[in-house]
Amino acid sequence: MKELTDLHSLDSIENFIKQHQFSFIYISRPACTVCHAVLPQLRKVLDQFLKIKLGHINADEVEEVAGRFSVFTVPVLLLFIDGTEFLREARFVHFEQLEERLKRVYQLYQDV
Repeated sequence: MKELTDLHSLDSIENFIKQHQFSFIYISRPACTVCHAVLPQLRKVLDQFLKIKLGHINADEVEEVAGRFSVFTVPVLLLFIDGTEFLREARFVHFEQLEERLKRVYQLYQDV
């Protein structure tokens, strides 16, 4: 499964995004049952994309994340490429569609 980096502050989130060309941010809450179901599936999908780094934020711990990333529900999945938000999914994720979108974007940037 894709390695997961826990991020505990807005600064650590910003640094994570800046440090990696492909950074995937997963925002969840401990009491969210959907969040617990989505994370293993997400990690499995991301396994095929070696350059994508996965960071996790507990929205209960880092409350400012809601305002910074306009998060109104959890889970939220955000893909940043070179520091710019490129893809956003929230609450109910269609993994087949997400995987296809990731493949297209990843291939596009691999060819550059």
